[in-house]
Formats: sequence, C-alpha cells, structure tokens
Amino acid sequence: MTLDKFRPLAERLLDPFVNAADRIGLTPDGVSVLAFVFATLAGIAYTLAGIEVVTVGADPLWYIAGAVFVLCNGWMDLLDGALARKQGSDSKAGDLLDHVIDRYADIVIIAGLAAGAEAYLIGFLAVTGVLMTSYLGTQAQAVGLDRVYGGLVGRADRLAIIGIVTAIAAGYSAPVGGLTLVVWLLVFLAVVGHFTALQRFYYSMRALA
Repeated sequence: MTLDKFRPLAERLLDPFVNAADRIGLTPDGVSVLAFVFATLAGIAYTLAGIEVVTVGADPLWYIAGAVFVLCNGWMDLLDGALARKQGSDSKAGDLLDHVIDRYADIVIIAGLAAGAEAYLIGFLAVTGVLMTSYLGTQAQAVGLDRVYGGLVGRADRLAIIGIVTAIAAGYSAPVGGLTLVVWLLVFLAVVGHFTALQRFYYSMRALA
C-alpha cells in the first residue's frame, strides 16, 4: 500500500479543493455520488475503447478519457472524507454510503475493462478479488478489530495503476506475451486482489487468536 503512506500529504494538497467545495455548498455525500459518476464514465470509456479495438482500431482517446475519469474518482474519494471532517459531518451513515459507492465504483471500472477487452473470466476474478479485499478490511472491524487497510495493494494504489496502465495502452496496443496490456492489468488485479484479501484474513485471524 504505497500511496496510503502519502495520504497526509494528499490531504494537505486537498485543502483548496475542500474549501472550494464547502463554499459552493457541496456535501460529502454529494462528493461521493460525484465520485461514482466519474467511475461510471471510466467504465463506459473503457468499454468503448474495446469496441473500437474490435471494429476500426484502437482510439487512444477512450483509454485516456478512462484514465482521467479513474484518477478523478480517486481524487473525489479523498475529497469526501476531508470535506466531512471540515464540515463536522462525519457519520456512520456517511461512512456506509462511501463504502457502498466505492464498491460499486470498483465493479463498474473493472467491468468496463473486462467488457472492452472481452476478457470476462479474468474480469470476474479481478472484481471478486477487489471486492474480497475490501470485505476483509471491513469484516475485521465487524468482529471487534480495527478496520484493516494493510496488504500488498490498497484502493489508492489500484486506481493509480489502472490509470497509468490504461493511459499507456492508449499508445501501445500490441500484445505482450499474447495478451494486451488491459488483459494483463485484469490478471494483475485478480492475482493481487485475492492475495491482498488473504493477507488481511491472515492478519485478522492472528489478531483474534
């Protein structure tokens, strides 16, 4: 979880955006919904990128658009928590909404990648790995432990990797080892997602022993 180490720095950089959001009357829940809109746009862009590859050749604009939308989703995901703290509106309901929206956002983004690449089995393994990672993090809290954020790859890292790889895919469409970069990305998400989930499970079981 490399990027989570930089969360304090990111939150300082967020200050101007938090202040602007507060001035125009945005709420943390509204920002969470906006984050999901960006995730949905990313999923659509990745799906269209795949359709273009099959029909008339890759259009790099779709991959670039998807990468931008993914990074916007991650930025909004940071912003909603910072805005809630500024407005003093932290609540369990808001936390629940944020986590539900994040999970749907993960599903939409990965489904878009899988649909565009027509790699449905790998896409299924990728999305289940991501969901199990998040589930194990919150389930630890449900059994009396602190919420678990540890493991090889967290959500911030995952979004950054998706954005970077798909941006590269915009200019490099040749297969690598028989697979496109997007399919390799799905393989990575599947393997690392389930590995991270098992890491969190192991940590939680040890803590409960």
